[in-house]
Amino acid sequence: MKIAIEAQRIFRLNKHGMDFVVLESIRQLQQIDHENEYFIIVAPGADVCLTETPNFHIIILKSSGGYPVWEQIALPRLINNLKPDLLHCTSNTAPVNISVPLIITLHDIIFLEKQQTVNTSFYQRLGRIYRKIIVPVILGKCKKIITVSNFEKERIANYLNLDRDKLIAIYNGFSDHFHQISRDECLSITKKYINADKYIFFLGNTDPKKNTINTLKAYAQYVEQSADPAKLLIADLNDELLKRYLIENNLTSIESMVICPGYISNKDLPFIYSAADTFLYTSLRESFGIPLLEAMACGTPVITSDRSALPEIAGSGAILANPTNSSDIAAYLLKLETNPDFRLKTIQYGLERVKLFSWRNTAVELLKLYTNIILQDGNKK
Repeated sequence: MKIAIEAQRIFRLNKHGMDFVVLESIRQLQQIDHENEYFIIVAPGADVCLTETPNFHIIILKSSGGYPVWEQIALPRLINNLKPDLLHCTSNTAPVNISVPLIITLHDIIFLEKQQTVNTSFYQRLGRIYRKIIVPVILGKCKKIITVSNFEKERIANYLNLDRDKLIAIYNGFSDHFHQISRDECLSITKKYINADKYIFFLGNTDPKKNTINTLKAYAQYVEQSADPAKLLIADLNDELLKRYLIENNLTSIESMVICPGYISNKDLPFIYSAADTFLYTSLRESFGIPLLEAMACGTPVITSDRSALPEIAGSGAILANPTNSSDIAAYLLKLETNPDFRLKTIQYGLERVKLFSWRNTAVELLKLYTNIILQDGNKK
């Protein structure tokens, strides 16, 4: 079988969730499949993080004009020349006109749902418009639509009135370098981002679903009530935007307690998680939630949300807070700080929970799907 996988963004320096999903899935496919031939199609980038193996070929596809031109013009031309048995597009969109059986990973449909846009960047708004145009067109052409949780599968089926048999949920995993590291070993890394003996870690950005403002309110309540409050380290948020949030929400009293170093490298994240007192993953809407698995694997207590896919992934034994209730989040922060038994129970639960997830499991399920689709298509010819 000849399988083409679109992995356009994996060579970029500042990778995020979807980039790691496809990168780690391909790495595991390389480990388990030595028979089928793969063509991994990427855009040029500075971080060449994947190497070829005898049956895995990397094709660097150049194109001017931005991502839509790359996907809608350059990619179909390449596929017409390669003539694979199947194309898997991995990041929510795909070419409208494609000549081979198509599978798409639709991580979520948040971009189709009504939401606030006040804090989104121009790039994010353009991306949302592109997806809104492309996704409804291509879904009918797909042999199968992969998503990352049963919650999201139901959401997609209901919202877009799709046959559930066309949808399949394949869980994400977490990378092997996320594991417990002693605080002494972490110091050389953590000091690059924060100078504090103890801190709470939060992945916040400009996307309203990340619930940054309400999480800041919760942290302010925690600071008021704690006898020895930990500082708050926020990744993916700049100081200028933080200051605006604090002023607009009368939270300037905590400004000296909040540290925003910007983007934190993925290779540094295990150290950041391991040294953190608590990890906050208090999103309003997630289709999976890889960071909560990463934090659990590092032995860090996690406070996450009681909605969307997060209870499904975190499990019933996790700390599930109401993300719209800042007092609820603050209460859990204080409980983890003051109740050693509760803290230990939370850590132990997380370390067991993550054993259910791995990129190898993801790759096994992908290979089963590829095989079934290609065999079915071959029988119809």
